[in-house]
Formats: sequence, C-alpha cells, structure tokens
Amino acid sequence: MTPLLFTVSEAAAALAISRSKLYQLLASGSVTSVRIDGSRRIPLSALHNYIDHLTSAERAA
Repeated sequence: MTPLLFTVSEAAAALAISRSKLYQLLASGSVTSVRIDGSRRIPLSALHNYIDHLTSAERAA
C-alpha cells in the first residue's frame, strides 16, 4: 500500500532534495502540508502537484 502522507524527511527523500529545501518550499507555499497533532505531514498529492508544476514550467520555458 502506498502511503498517503509523508514526514518531511520522507518527502524530501522522495523528491531527492534536502529537508531544508523542502522547508523552504513549504514556507513559500510551493508544497502544501497538513498538521496532525503537531506533526507536519505532506500529502502524496502535494508531491505530485509540485512535480507537475515543475514540468509545466520546464515546457513553457
């Protein structure tokens, strides 16, 4: 079963970026997250949306 929510570390690893870079993306709103009892989680759909945005920007350039 594919997880629906990822920790920051898991999401950063999935995107092959550092945790600090992912925190920057979260702060800017480029990647969305949810909080569950104080723990930040990144939905799988947020990762797909971010990748889709990057590929769309590449095609437009």
